Amino acid sequence: MFYRRKIILGLIELLGGEVEKLRFQKLLFLYAMKKQQPEYDFVPYKFGCYSYSAKADMNTMVKKGFLTETENTYSKVDGTKYLQKLKPMDSQLLHQVISDYGKMSSITLIKHTYLNFPFYAIRSTIAKDVLPGELYERVDKVTPKDNETTLFTIGYEGISLEKYLQKLVLNNVKLLVDVRKNPLSMKFGFSKTLLKRYCNSLDIEYLHIPEVGINSDKRQQLDTQADYDRLFAEYRKTTLSETTDAQQRILALLKQHNRIALTCFEAEPCQCHRSHLASVIEQSPKFRHQVKHL
Repeated sequence: MFYRRKIILGLIELLGGEVEKLRFQKLLFLYAMKKQQPEYDFVPYKFGCYSYSAKADMNTMVKKGFLTETENTYSKVDGTKYLQKLKPMDSQLLHQVISDYGKMSSITLIKHTYLNFPFYAIRSTIAKDVLPGELYERVDKVTPKDNETTLFTIGYEGISLEKYLQKLVLNNVKLLVDVRKNPLSMKFGFSKTLLKRYCNSLDIEYLHIPEVGINSDKRQQLDTQADYDRLFAEYRKTTLSETTDAQQRILALLKQHNRIALTCFEAEPCQCHRSHLASVIEQSPKFRHQVKHL
């Protein structure tokens, strides 16, 4: 079993074997905030802090019989004592979280997280009710408002789905343009259907433009920057010279949405075709904006 799932089961174990779904996300979030490198990251969702990865793990554990669920709760049915299987520091942090917050009512727990971590409340549909009047100013103050027309690029290599989505939210990206030829990934959340769903849940539109991508067979044996440079020289000579209509479409989308991001896999822009695509678009006579690599 993945260690991160043992954290979840240990948390539920400390709560007497059952937890309300809404409380679970908040308590796991408060545990994560105490760790330098937490097992789960979170996004500002419609009910505050939320981890899609944790929800996926919960679904898996329900299917495998470690947990059962009702509409509102999860219950641990596996008799294993997972707290005993955790690192001492993690077990201590879980005990501390439950000691500090375990007896809070759901609304008190929500209010606590909104007040102390206001960024995670910026997409909440209930924030103004939970934090009336001046209290809501904390949330409004950290809500990204920059609307200067900007073309971003972003890769998902080496970061979680939630950290990736955080970057988009923090930069007030309105549209994610997937420029992969084949938008599939073994990494959780980054295949086309799921990525579109998760973007949409945060009010970010998603669009796939495969014609500006690179065939996967051309990306084999890229061991040095020189290998990448040769690949991208060919890409500029062929694909980019043949897809001017797609590039003009991206320009039109930028004009429509103001803040869009081109996305592919590689973390480093210099090792991804998205930077060359952005560079060509930037050279258009109609382009008078910023290009930023996230």
